[in-house]
Amino acid sequence: MSCNAKKDPNGTWRIQYRWTDWTGAKKKSQKRGFKTKKEAEEWYAHFLLQQSSDPTMPLKDFWEIYKEDMSKRLRKTTMKQKEYIMQDKVLPYFGDTPINEITAPMIRKWQDEMLEKGFKQTYLKTINNQLSSIMNYAVRFYDLRSNPCHKAGSMGKSRADERPYWTLEEFKKFSDAVIDKKDTWVAFQILFWTGMRLGELLALTVSDVNLEDGTIRVDESLTRLEKVDIITPPKTESSIRTITIHKELQNVLKEYIDSIYLAKPTTRLFAGRTKSFFEHEMERGIKLSGVKKITIHCCRHSHASMLVQMGFSPIEIAKRLGHGKVTTTIETYCHQSAEAQNRIAERLGKAERGEESGL
Repeated sequence: MSCNAKKDPNGTWRIQYRWTDWTGAKKKSQKRGFKTKKEAEEWYAHFLLQQSSDPTMPLKDFWEIYKEDMSKRLRKTTMKQKEYIMQDKVLPYFGDTPINEITAPMIRKWQDEMLEKGFKQTYLKTINNQLSSIMNYAVRFYDLRSNPCHKAGSMGKSRADERPYWTLEEFKKFSDAVIDKKDTWVAFQILFWTGMRLGELLALTVSDVNLEDGTIRVDESLTRLEKVDIITPPKTESSIRTITIHKELQNVLKEYIDSIYLAKPTTRLFAGRTKSFFEHEMERGIKLSGVKKITIHCCRHSHASMLVQMGFSPIEIAKRLGHGKVTTTIETYCHQSAEAQNRIAERLGKAERGEESGL
């Protein structure tokens, strides 16, 4: 590898350099716009570290390697979340530390600082997973001996202790409160009665609704990133599904689609509406109706909980929700409420007293 720093006529510096990439191919390139020769040479030194498979490079340089590779494999929204966590929570603490010098005690101390900030348990888990993920990457591809996060242990929880949801009665109160805005009312009818994710709802087009068969096809998800709508496949391959809807919801959708001006098959049902719009509408409806506060995603939980209470199997619920694993459905939704536990205890008492039939 070699380099040559030169001063351009406009007073800035550029560096011309040669290197051999990981495939063995020889490359030649240059980078302009440095204020000083020293700045150009420091950039080149960092570049060399990023091209090597040396675990002594600082984490901030290794993050650039990780980011460049994973951005080709992960969703833009996923990478955006990773970048925020790294820049705000990880690199300020570990950025200048060589990755092979990051130890379990250092991670424990960092975890303690994160815990003191009062973040939600699920967010703490996400933060910790990001550091562990990049260290696993170093172990797998850059000869780091072991991941110190494993020895340090985790922090936070994968799932919230309590997932609030609405009963049918609560949803009807909320629904009556937002009926003054047609698109809001229709959107929440879909969310509650199908268990659809918000991104899936926002991506729905006229052609996704089959009124003859009474179904909604889910095969896309919409996310707004930096003021641009991004359409992607749903969260997982199993999320691509066809949801059967009952007659009342079919009638609602028919009337709504008929009201869309010059609707085409490709017309989005909720064009121009965003996540923040529906979050605001949910807050408005909760305030007007007086029902307990939940998030939009909890409409999905409300739907699943209702199916559990109706006696549908985890396999049936998983297929409708688009879960890849039935265990996800069981762990997330098939919990026992206090009422259910009381019914179990009552029936066990009847069984002991000989009052339970069929035993």
